[in-house]
Amino acid sequence: MQYFVVMIDYGRRGREAIVDPEITRREVISRVASGEYKNISFIHEIADSSVDDITAEILAEAAVPEIPAAETDLQTSRLDHARDLRKHEPV
Repeated sequence: MQYFVVMIDYGRRGREAIVDPEITRREVISRVASGEYKNISFIHEIADSSVDDITAEILAEAAVPEIPAAETDLQTSRLDHARDLRKHEPV
């Protein structure tokens, strides 16, 4: 039998261990990538009688590519410019 333990740290409110024997590795990665699992302390994979810390592996696989700030600023600038042009249109 194989299952995953995801430990989430809520700070002062404590910790929560999410253990679901029916959840797959793919589902854990999906939940980390979607942001459903945040503030992860660790992720352990338990298979037969061994425990492996796979936190780094899961976080690397779930990493969402970051959008460079320059691209977002260009879009914002373009929208601001269009709005400014509309302000000065004849009524």
